[in-house]
Amino acid sequence: MNIQTKSLSKIYGEGEAAVTALQPCSFEISGGERVAIVGASGSGKSTLLHLLGALDTPSGGSILFDGKRLPAQEEALSRFRLSNIGFIFQEYNLLPELTALENIVLPSLLRGKKKDTPYLNRLIERLDLSDRLSHFPSQLSGGQQQRVAIVRALTNKPQLLLCDEPTGSLDTEHSRQVMELLEELQAEYGFTLIVVTHNPDIAEQFPRILTLSDGMVGGDLT
Repeated sequence: MNIQTKSLSKIYGEGEAAVTALQPCSFEISGGERVAIVGASGSGKSTLLHLLGALDTPSGGSILFDGKRLPAQEEALSRFRLSNIGFIFQEYNLLPELTALENIVLPSLLRGKKKDTPYLNRLIERLDLSDRLSHFPSQLSGGQQQRVAIVRALTNKPQLLLCDEPTGSLDTEHSRQVMELLEELQAEYGFTLIVVTHNPDIAEQFPRILTLSDGMVGGDLT
């Protein structure tokens, strides 16, 4: 999925209470690219990621997805996100009343599609979750919850995968497994991969890096 932003900005609040989270920025990410976004805490990384994932509305400017604007109607927008975008949240966002497996297959159910069992089994096995599928989120460690969230984000084989600190709760070995799996699947399915990370070792694995500082986007913009 190709993404093009033009003078994209985000301001929270109004008047004297207004806070500029993202200064106007213009850049393009081609379909199938792998891009890392780096910057200090509070620099605007998550704000930018939420805008690129159609989870928030810009205050100014525009975003085009494969040359098209997002649907204005909320129901159509939800369908677009569900069909095209996978999001790995920093806080996992698992539903506490569902088991790990039920959380994983939920996107397929919401989309009305039959789950791809061999594909899901491959992801589950690679991330060492086979013996945790019947557990509820409260029975899982932070790292296990994060790995469940990663499989869930990949369930619908998205065209765009957005990751907010995907290895933040993982140990070194599972961090390596996750990054290897993301790179492997990205090469196989050709989705656009955008990862926010504080980890310079992870950022260096990406051919293109955007930097954020005080809401300003810099780095490799073209």
